[in-house]
Amino acid sequence: MLIEQRQRIYWRRNLRVTGLLLVLWFLVTFVVTYFAEELAEFTVLGLPFGFYMAAQGAPLIYALIVGSYAVYMNRLDQAYGVRESLDNEREGHQ
Repeated sequence: MLIEQRQRIYWRRNLRVTGLLLVLWFLVTFVVTYFAEELAEFTVLGLPFGFYMAAQGAPLIYALIVGSYAVYMNRLDQAYGVRESLDNEREGHQ
């Protein structure tokens, strides 16, 4: 496979996962907030769902988004042979 083609596939997969995680972020941040009154009918641990998402759920989901992106990109980097710049510095290239 040509290097340019591999880079294009790598970048496309990166953009796809980034787009998916941004959609999830948007849903958690804006859609849940917009429908907070309607979601108040549901309870989580005795709290209205809208309040729970603002106080506990959203920060937890944000941390999961960041963590899942890091894990996915590490695996993608390994699959495509992409290395961090610190690896080059260790080898004496600056």
